[in-house]
Amino acid sequence: MRFGIIGTNWITDKLLDAGSQIENFELTAVYSRTEEKAREFADKYNVKNIFTDLKEMAESDLIDGVYIASPNSFHCEQSILFLKNGKAVLCEKPSTSNSFELEKVINAAKENNTLYMEALKTTFIPTYNALKENLHKIGKIRKVVANYCQHSSRYEDYKKGDVKNAFKKEFSNGALMDIGVYPLFFAISLFGSPDKITAEGLILEDGKGIDGQGTVNMIYDEMEITVLYSKIANSYLPTEIMGEEGSLLIEHVSEMDKLYFIKRGSNEKTDLTLPRKENSMYYELKHFVDLYDENKKESPINSFSLSLEVMDILDKIREKIGIVFPADNKK
Repeated sequence: MRFGIIGTNWITDKLLDAGSQIENFELTAVYSRTEEKAREFADKYNVKNIFTDLKEMAESDLIDGVYIASPNSFHCEQSILFLKNGKAVLCEKPSTSNSFELEKVINAAKENNTLYMEALKTTFIPTYNALKENLHKIGKIRKVVANYCQHSSRYEDYKKGDVKNAFKKEFSNGALMDIGVYPLFFAISLFGSPDKITAEGLILEDGKGIDGQGTVNMIYDEMEITVLYSKIANSYLPTEIMGEEGSLLIEHVSEMDKLYFIKRGSNEKTDLTLPRKENSMYYELKHFVDLYDENKKESPINSFSLSLEVMDILDKIREKIGIVFPADNKK
């Protein structure tokens, strides 16, 4: 499968490292707004074709699909452009800025009979499947605490007055969209949408900016889920799924680094972790390439319905916290 890439940052490098481990993956084109940056990145991977015009890239016969790793606010427009030109789209999380945009993207994928998938890796990692297979061991699930708090180096720049894209509202960014989406996607993929949501968050710039951290409580019929996320502080606590017969502990929920089972009444941890490749992006990319090779248009794992469900929750959380993106006013 011949890939073009949009976005020349560390996450793209990681995806291309994963691609180097997949037999039928080939990088054939690089886009950047400047020719100099596009050429510099392309030369690093011995790629001849560069583009500074997205429309030309979308219409090119040099690629079969595209990986989009641009700022969140560009995801919708760029995804639709490539889908309308028959190019498969693997778009970094979060898929778009809001539900309205995501519905437009999914409609474009269906109308053009073209493959589209949100690139959130957790659900493809082998240990995630081990988790699902062992949920029964903890009995009736009563409480989940899903945690991802990671101090961003860009926050240090922010405090000095150098505001990077990660902390700019116009790019539909912030802690919820960048970090919180991981434990939320994880929880909703396992348990579906809640009956009720409450949320609190710290809005930077005296309440006029984007969120630095937050807490979400999701209430279900007989259980509740608390999601903790932050870009301004680190946490070393695991994610825990608590049942009447025991608990499952997950270290680093986005990577599924470790999975332990603890039976009620015991202090002994049973390690359920499965081996995985060092680069965890391998699994989502391999899945996407396989879908393309099999002429499928939607992932059964990161399905349209799951992405829509998660985006709806993100919208509701932002509404409760008071985060409004410029993209929200384009409906």
